[in-house]
Amino acid sequence: MTRPARIVTGGCVAFAAGLGALAVLQHRAFWTGRFDVGNLVQAVWSTAHGDVLSVTGLTGRQISRLGAHFDPIVVLFAPLWWVWPDASMLLVAQALAVATGAIPVYLLARRHLDSDWAAAGFGLAYLLHPATQWLVLDDFHPVALATPLLLWGFWFLDSDRLVAFGVVAALACLTKEQIGLVVAVIGLWYALRPGRRRAGLAIAVAGTVVSLVAVAIVVPHYAPGGGSPFESRYDAVGGSPGGIARTTLTDPGAISGALTSGRDLGYLARLILPLLGLPLLAPLAALTAAPELLLNLLSGTRTQTSIHFHYTAGALPGLFVAAVLGAARLRRRYAWANRPEGRAVVVSTFLAGVLLGPLPVWRDVPLGSDLATREHVVGHHARVAARAVAVIPPDAPVSATNTLGAHLSERRRIFSFPVLGDATWVAVDRQRPSYRDQADAPGPFGRAFAALEASGLYRVVFDEDGIVVLRLKEGSSVAAGMP
Repeated sequence: MTRPARIVTGGCVAFAAGLGALAVLQHRAFWTGRFDVGNLVQAVWSTAHGDVLSVTGLTGRQISRLGAHFDPIVVLFAPLWWVWPDASMLLVAQALAVATGAIPVYLLARRHLDSDWAAAGFGLAYLLHPATQWLVLDDFHPVALATPLLLWGFWFLDSDRLVAFGVVAALACLTKEQIGLVVAVIGLWYALRPGRRRAGLAIAVAGTVVSLVAVAIVVPHYAPGGGSPFESRYDAVGGSPGGIARTTLTDPGAISGALTSGRDLGYLARLILPLLGLPLLAPLAALTAAPELLLNLLSGTRTQTSIHFHYTAGALPGLFVAAVLGAARLRRRYAWANRPEGRAVVVSTFLAGVLLGPLPVWRDVPLGSDLATREHVVGHHARVAARAVAVIPPDAPVSATNTLGAHLSERRRIFSFPVLGDATWVAVDRQRPSYRDQADAPGPFGRAFAALEASGLYRVVFDEDGIVVLRLKEGSSVAAGMP
């Protein structure tokens, strides 16, 4: 193994160990949530216990995970759960998987730039890019696995290894409903190569079919309301896929306005500028990021146009491949003597990581990011929360607020407070209600808890530092009129 290869391998190990440890510490510090660590834990736990992908929905109904997202790859974690039955397993596996994406970036760059050191620069840039790091620290999402899988897919297609590509592309399609469209555009990119038209078009058709089946058939079939629970995010541009298509034809200004707001342009800049704008020099490869980027830019949900969340997973592969190919185009055109692009992109992504990344060390650096850089500290409140959730029996149905729910989802029934369902236990963190708690409560969060106390159905068994655990009184049943 060459020295540059060893450096990239070491970077992968450091990334997986460091970011994986931070993700686990954030969970232990009670900064993860029922959405989305807890609901994935429940899906994996249910599958490991024979009830495949069963989760408790927001309304309290027991539904399939497929009613929210097409991510059946989750079932592959069930055997791992038998060995390591803890949410930390999912967080560590995610960090390990994302870290491996640096390897195909390195291999592609080595081939197209004809330099081990330049290739190492691009491999490290993948690990240093703030969006890659945030992808690991934004709870656990199966779609994060699509990033390394698609990067391996690019490498296999670039090597004309169609069978290997088919395996990783199929797995990537199982991580979220829109990833099939990313695979489809990758197929079109491949079809433009000499002699690759038939294979590329076949990939494009297959990817499109997978996404259409997922969006139009699978998710609506399992969703409680018969449609995607996320369509409301696109109400301003038509809501459903058909509505967006109609808006595109009848009111293109609404579409262009949604794509070019200041927030949207800032989001694109945070993805592309750390790569020195190189993806723009290879537009065909960069277009493979379009399905994910368009979904995010058209959405009215602010988190989708932020690099701090998992919504970059389907876009990062195409942007990094395009950056490599853009650098190769510069080399062919200008025949740089010292070939500095590998070093430059490392410096650029490093600086972007300092300014925008999640690592705790940057909070003490001038202009360094301090967003979420203290969430890895397991403080007094987290220790109280750990004692609180330990009071609740592992098989009891429970209603919990978001951060407590992330630690109580290893059971068949868990409700999102203030939904009570048939919960015999309730766990509420009054000091740290999350955005999810505020969104679900019918009115102010405090009013929902006051109604619970006034009902007289539950007695308090734990009350410390704003964390309250209640148990259903003997002989009582949850009233239908409760919030």
